[in-house]
Amino acid sequence: MGVLVLLSLLVVLFFFAQGNPPKDPLFYVFAIFSFTSVIDLIICMEEDGYISGFMAFYMKEGEPYLRTAHGMLICLWDGTVHYLLYLTMLGAIARQKNYKTVGLFWLGSLIMSMLVFLPGNVVGKYGTEVRPAFILNVPYLFLPVWAGMRIFREKNVLTKIPAEQITLAHKEGIFQRPVDIALILYLLGAITFTLFRGLLALDCPSDSCFTYIYQYEPYIRDPVAYPKVLMLVNMFYLLPFLCVSIYALLVPGCTWMLSWAVVCAGAMAQAQFAHIGSSIYHRTPYTYRVPRETWWEFMIMNVLYTLGMQLLAYRCVQNPAYFLRDTKQTVEEGKKQD
Repeated sequence: MGVLVLLSLLVVLFFFAQGNPPKDPLFYVFAIFSFTSVIDLIICMEEDGYISGFMAFYMKEGEPYLRTAHGMLICLWDGTVHYLLYLTMLGAIARQKNYKTVGLFWLGSLIMSMLVFLPGNVVGKYGTEVRPAFILNVPYLFLPVWAGMRIFREKNVLTKIPAEQITLAHKEGIFQRPVDIALILYLLGAITFTLFRGLLALDCPSDSCFTYIYQYEPYIRDPVAYPKVLMLVNMFYLLPFLCVSIYALLVPGCTWMLSWAVVCAGAMAQAQFAHIGSSIYHRTPYTYRVPRETWWEFMIMNVLYTLGMQLLAYRCVQNPAYFLRDTKQTVEEGKKQD
C-alpha cells in the first residue's frame, strides 16, 4: 500500500505539472518525501497519544522498531524539520531560485538519519523483527545520493564575491580572526569528545570511560544499538571532517569547506536531536536515561557540541571570502611563470 500511494502521488504530480513542468527533477523527489514526512509526523502523534486509529496496524506488523525513543524522534524530526526544508526547496524550485545551502543541510540530515537508523534496526534488539516494510526505507538511501550529486553541481551564490575582497581576506592572519580562533578551539574539543564517545561505543575498559558512561550517558549502552551506531558513524565519518576543518581555517582557499560544513551541520543537528532526545525520553528504559544528578552537565556538553557545528556552517555561509580561491593572485603567479 505504501508503494502504491507513493507511485500514485508521483503520477498526480506529473499530471498537474503538465502545463508548466518544473525543470528540476528534484521537485518530484521533494514532493514525495514531503508526503512521507507527514506520515512520520502522524506516527509520532499517534504513538504519543494525540491521535488514534491511523498507524496502529503498520506499527505492529510493519516497523515495530519505530516505537523506540530513537524511532519516535527521527519521525518527529522528519515530520517537522525535514518537512519545512522540503517546502522551502519546493518553493525555491517553483520560483527558480537557488536552494543549494538548504539542500546541503537536508542532505546531511537525511543521510545521517539513514546511516544510523538502518544498521541499528539490523544489529539492535529488533534485528529479529525486520520485515518486508523495511524495504520502504530503501528510497531514502539511494535517492538522497542522486539528489546530493545534483545539489553539489548547483552554482553557489556565495562565490559571487569581488576578487579584491578575497585577496584581502586571504591576507588576514589567524590572530586577526577571533571568531576563527574560537571555532578552532571548538573543533579541538569536538574532536576529543567525538573520539571519546566512539571509544565508549567500543566498550573501552578504562575507569574514565566506565564512570562517564554510567553517570552521564548510559543511553549508549541501550541494546537498541542506535546510540552505538551513531557514535561509530561520528568517529569514522565526522571526526575526519573536524580535523580537516582546522586546516581549512588556517589555510585559505579551501573551497570544499563551503559545502561540506553545511552538510555536516545538518548531520550533526539531526544526530544530536535524536541522541539528546532519546537520552531523556520516557520510551527509553529508566536505567539508560540520563541521571538527574548529571542532567545539566549532559545537556550543556551536547548542546555546545551541536551548536558549534551550526556556527561553523553559519560562518562559512555568511563570510565565505576566506575559503574561496584568489583568482587574481593565481593569474599573477601564472604570468610570472610565463
